[in-house]
Amino acid sequence: MENKKRLNVAIDGPVGAGKSSVADAAAKRLGILHLDTGAMYRALGYTALQENIDVQDEAAVVALCGRIRLDVSHQADGQHTFAEGEDVTGKIRTPEVSMAASTVSRYAEVRRAMVRQQQRLAAETDMLLDGRDICTTVLPNATAKIYLTASPEVRARRRWLEMQEKGMNESYEKVLEDVIRRDEQDMNRAVEPLRQAEDAVLVDSSGLTFDETVDRILAIVEAKTHE
Repeated sequence: MENKKRLNVAIDGPVGAGKSSVADAAAKRLGILHLDTGAMYRALGYTALQENIDVQDEAAVVALCGRIRLDVSHQADGQHTFAEGEDVTGKIRTPEVSMAASTVSRYAEVRRAMVRQQQRLAAETDMLLDGRDICTTVLPNATAKIYLTASPEVRARRRWLEMQEKGMNESYEKVLEDVIRRDEQDMNRAVEPLRQAEDAVLVDSSGLTFDETVDRILAIVEAKTHE
């Protein structure tokens, strides 16, 4: 029997473009999983702690990453993450696991192994991924590839308003400066620089509301699904 082609949606874009919240809303509307890749690093960190592996020992962590099987499932209450068949969803949000995840995610070999796991998961499950190299590296054959952006000024203003709501008193000018510097850094880094994939559809949300941005992405997915 021929395998059903999975619906995979890839969204890339610069800092402050609203990728995560837009991706979450789009995935819910599509009825597919918005893959929490951070949970995968947490599951790896959790397993290392359970097996008394020193997360500072890069070789040992890489070896663990090479043999561990991580899985996810789309359930009513969100993503459930499994390590070697064990549902670790409720166990990977502790400060200790957060610290371990932060450490293991720094290793280049671990990141490469995680990309392979993400590609396997995408081949098994309809899902949406967002990040900075999803279209170009992780899911180059995705059903729909989108580059979500907005002008630096708009992205800085959105971020500044969020900070104001949280009681943070950073100036708009400083936030804009940080956004521009981060863009420069992301687009010029040596490994997998941020760029729009040739076959990714550009969505500039500068003049769009949140809901209009989600609608635009869903329209692109609909069109790509029927090509």
